[in-house]
Formats: sequence, C-alpha cells, structure tokens
Amino acid sequence: MTKTNFNIPLSGDRSMPIEGFDTSLHLKHAADQAKARGFDRFPIIDVDSHHYETESFSEILEYLDDPVLQQLAKTASASRHGAFGMLPGNIGYQDMGGRVARYPLRQLEKTGPEAHRDITLTKRWMDALAVDIAILFPTPMLNLGLHPQIEIEVALSRAYNRWLTEKILPNDPRLRSMLYLPFNDPQATYEMAKEFAGKPGVLGFMVTATRNRAVHNDAYMKTYAFLEEAGLPLGFHASYNWNDQTMAMMNKFLSVHALGFAISNMVHLTNWVINALPVRFPKLKVIWIESGLAWIPFLMQRLDHEYYMRKSEVPSLTRPPSDYMREMFYTSQPMERPNDIRELEQTFRMINAPTQLMYSSDYPHWDFDVPSVIYDLPFLSEEDKRAILGGNAARVFNIDIKEKLAKSI
Repeated sequence: MTKTNFNIPLSGDRSMPIEGFDTSLHLKHAADQAKARGFDRFPIIDVDSHHYETESFSEILEYLDDPVLQQLAKTASASRHGAFGMLPGNIGYQDMGGRVARYPLRQLEKTGPEAHRDITLTKRWMDALAVDIAILFPTPMLNLGLHPQIEIEVALSRAYNRWLTEKILPNDPRLRSMLYLPFNDPQATYEMAKEFAGKPGVLGFMVTATRNRAVHNDAYMKTYAFLEEAGLPLGFHASYNWNDQTMAMMNKFLSVHALGFAISNMVHLTNWVINALPVRFPKLKVIWIESGLAWIPFLMQRLDHEYYMRKSEVPSLTRPPSDYMREMFYTSQPMERPNDIRELEQTFRMINAPTQLMYSSDYPHWDFDVPSVIYDLPFLSEEDKRAILGGNAARVFNIDIKEKLAKSI
C-alpha cells in the first residue's frame, strides 16, 4: 500500500507535513508581525495563556495524596482515554471541523529531552509571539468547579498545583501561574492559598468562574484577607457550560461561547461589588479573565442605574458600582472587534484601559489574540500600548523585568 503524505493547508514555504508539525512554523505569521512592529523593544507579558494539563495527567495523578482516589483516577483515565474519566465534560466544536490544526497535531509535535515537554511547547509559541513572560492556566480543569464531588475538586487541584510548582514553574523563570483554588470548599481554598503562596513562579490565585458558589459568602473572607495581606492578586477565569439551564436553550456553539464567558464573570463581579467586597478589601487586586471587554460598560451602566434608585440596599458602598469596577483589572482576550472602532475606543475609556487592562493571548485556544491586536489600535498612544502589553502586568504582579527574554525566530 502506498503511503499518503498529508500536508497542513498552509501556503507557500509555510506548508508542512502533519508528522512535522512545529509550533514555531505554525506561528510564522505572528513572528513576522512581531519583527515588523519592533516587539523586541519592550517587554510583553501574557496574563492568560494555557496548557493542556491532561497531556501530563499521568504525572499529575502521582501527586494525589489519597491512594484510593489515585487508583480510581488511574483506572478512569485508562478506560476513558486520558483525564476525562475524572473531569466534567463540555460540549463544543472548538477545532472548527479540523481547521484549527494545532489542537489534534500538537500531540505529534516533537520535543527534546532537555526540558519538560510543556515547557518546550510553551516557549515555542512565546518566542513566536515575542512574549517574555506567560501566566499559565489549565484548560479542561476550568470546568472542575462543576464536579458533583467536592473532594475530587480539592484533590485534583492540589495535585495539579503541586505538579505545576515542582515540575514546571521552577524550571523556567519565563513561566508563571495563578494557582487553582478549589472554591467549592472554602476551608480547602484558604489552606491551598496559604500552602502555595510564595512558591517559585506563583503570582496569585485563580477561581474558575464556571461554578455555582457565591463569592460573597462569609466563608471566603479569610482567604480574601490573606491574599490582600500577602499582596497576591485574585483572578476569576471565565469559561462556558452548555449544560447550564440558561445555556441549554441555545442550539449553537457560537451562541454559548459568545455569552457563557461573559455571563459567568458578570454574576461574580456583580456579587463582588454589590456586597461591598472592594470596600472590605480595598488593597486586594481582582482580575477578571477571558470574558472580553464589551460586557463591562454594559454592567457598569446597569448597576449604576439600580444603585441610584436603591442605595438603601447597599449602605456600605460610598460610590457608584462603576467606580469600583474601574479600579479592577481585566484581561484583553477575546477582545471584540466592532465594525465601528469608536465603540471599542469608548470601552477602553470607560474601563481606564491604559492602567487597568492587561494583554492576554489565550494561546493555544482557537480564538487566541496576538500582541498586534493591541499594538495596532489607532487610538492608543505608544505609552498606552506598552502599558497594556506588559507594563500594567509588571505593576500588578510585581514583576521585575529589565530586558527582553523572548528569542526572535
């Protein structure tokens, strides 16, 4: 039988065989953009990028403390093709019928023995995008907050955090993270924050927003107080859940993806502000991750409208909700591209983007944004572009970066 050679459908000299998939070549256009725009002149920090932790699930399971749970997890993983015997599933067609080639082909990409595979693959896309420092988040575990067994969330998140802080982060200073908090268990959340604060590469902590726990519950106050005292930011990372009753009414992935990410953070941010947590914890830096930007002015106006009519319900608030929202921090991806760019400019103005917005790529997900998405905006000054692409993150996370770390490809 004659062997058929399949090529990834890229044009000209960028065509490559499937068995030769390489992230650096896959992102050659992004690397060309970086050179053309002079991204080697200033630092770029990516505040929301991802890896597929399930590709290293066999390693992560070794960090489970409970031997019975470890055996159950290994059995489930072996019988259900990887990690998904332990993680809540999510419907979606993110590879767009195979057109997003890096999803299936990244598993074929070759890496050497000099570093962990995760580190090698991450640095390849970082160098292509001219990113100096990347904050890594998990991918399938973004839905772990929906697991019906709270003890599973606690155990898996701790195992993941231990694996990440022992196998990945200490071995390359360009990789950082905000570690997963098992928010369905308030006491475990507090203990997790105390255990991992100060570990190499840990810049803060993250709550997956796709869950049904109220952020203003008194049980979380000691965690917020600890993070504020330690100077560690708290992020709420959005996702979507097609099984949610509201989302279940939609019949297209497009619809769920458009609304799910925004709605999850809208609910948590509303509870955060209306229950006066910015007043109670004024020095705690709160970041809203991967929700886009267009929803923020909408929510500002809705909450302000109600506030002026019903101030008696929120006696602890001394200012309108939008004031507190303008003091929070937001990540850029997926940044909406309206037909009228003045709409985006107005959004940037309303959220104080030059000081509160931080660039994020969301790589390697299908809708990732390269740094030029920010740099090419005509209404931003050079100073503001550099602040959003790296300066704001350096300030928020106390990152001391004096030289360019990304290697030109």
